[in-house]
Amino acid sequence: MDNNLLVPEQEPDRQYYYMDEMKKLVLEKSREAGRTLTYNVTTFGCQMNAHDSEKLKGILEACGFEETGEEDGADFVLLNTCTIRENANTRLYGHLGQLKAIKRGRPDMVIALCGCMMQEPHVIEAIKNKYRHVDVVFGTFNIYKLAELLYKYYVNRERVIEVLETHAGAVEALPQKRKFGFKAGVNIMYGCNNFCTYCIVPYVRGRETSRTPEEIMNEVRLLVKSGVKEIMLLGQNVNSYGIAGGDIGGFTGMSFPELIKMVAEEPGVERLRFMTSHPKDLSDELIEVIRTHENICRHIHLPVQSGSNDVLKKMNRRYTKESYLALVDRIRKAVPDISLTTDIIVGFPGETEEDFLDTLDVVERVKYDQAFTFIYSKRTGTPAASYEDQVDEAVIKDRFDRLLDKVNTIAHREMKRFEGRVCDVLVEEKNRQEEGLVTGRTSENVTVHFKEEASLIGSTVKVLMKEAKGFYYMGERVD
Repeated sequence: MDNNLLVPEQEPDRQYYYMDEMKKLVLEKSREAGRTLTYNVTTFGCQMNAHDSEKLKGILEACGFEETGEEDGADFVLLNTCTIRENANTRLYGHLGQLKAIKRGRPDMVIALCGCMMQEPHVIEAIKNKYRHVDVVFGTFNIYKLAELLYKYYVNRERVIEVLETHAGAVEALPQKRKFGFKAGVNIMYGCNNFCTYCIVPYVRGRETSRTPEEIMNEVRLLVKSGVKEIMLLGQNVNSYGIAGGDIGGFTGMSFPELIKMVAEEPGVERLRFMTSHPKDLSDELIEVIRTHENICRHIHLPVQSGSNDVLKKMNRRYTKESYLALVDRIRKAVPDISLTTDIIVGFPGETEEDFLDTLDVVERVKYDQAFTFIYSKRTGTPAASYEDQVDEAVIKDRFDRLLDKVNTIAHREMKRFEGRVCDVLVEEKNRQEEGLVTGRTSENVTVHFKEEASLIGSTVKVLMKEAKGFYYMGERVD
């Protein structure tokens, strides 16, 4: 009988079929080796990539592999790539060179690449021609097909390269292996329509497409049933959920504020976060939903990138310094103690000292709890890479140091506002530096270490925030 006749056409049944077939193959090879075959996944990049890697790990374990922390000893090595900056590509090629040397001594090792970097045609050409030791390659739009692609490779022992240019449809109902059993991310949309001039994401993640509210709520309910306490709604720009067209959900008839309200009011959702917000789309309706729902965490990541209107216009951010500050004022008025964090780029083409001082002014006025600061670097394939007025490296370095000093000084001062307060803390893990301590986070996303038993991991407890230590706290449980 032709085995192809047995393969389901519908997803996710098709992938579960290939997971079962892979499990047979892996079991057979494990018997031959006298041990269970192992895998190692290395993740580069953003929260979306981290969530993708949880899916990839879940699929691999359903295929019969066992995770190992040692890449050089793994039977299957997977690199989930990021391409947000040019040097990320350079680092990957260096990493592949190291793996080539390891594979010479272990020819049965299987190496796979996936993620955003694989969506770039010149990268695929380089992999095909210069990195022949890479066995399996796939992109951001067919991560769910890992088991099927692996089966094809293991059966035929020929390179498998499958990179789709657009979404073929989202498949979410697959196994996941989460870092924390009590925290989970839920994709609510994919892609980005903003086309900031420095950013490659719309080109490698595709256009915005939204999942239906029904799909999202079904996933949320399953997570709550499995014991998940904290859920993070994920998207490149969650504020535009439901607006974008596309072949996944299209226009859902529901806005992001309506969606997050529905999730927040679902029984059993103890904590709710979201990532990431674009300032141009964050509405007063969303602010009101946050204000009136205590289980929505008091933290918003609100990337400003620059405080200069001229630079913001060249970046195609579609808001002004004034509108951004007005938005912050509305947020703070509604939720006074909210924690705001941001991203800032220094040295964007054409940035003057006056432009940079505008950025410092925003930092001083907003008083971020934390800012992720980046030196601008050309990203091939983006409009900004061709701008002629690139800023001198020495000037960028000076501005970056000044910005970092300003950000840290203000953030350390702002963090002290929690001293002496009792906060609800979700215990996440054993402290990595000191025995007998555990580490958790407040609703405001503040990290706190305190003495307690590891058996409390996954529980929410009340903690006295005793002393700020820069970006974290030392605390003491009070209940």
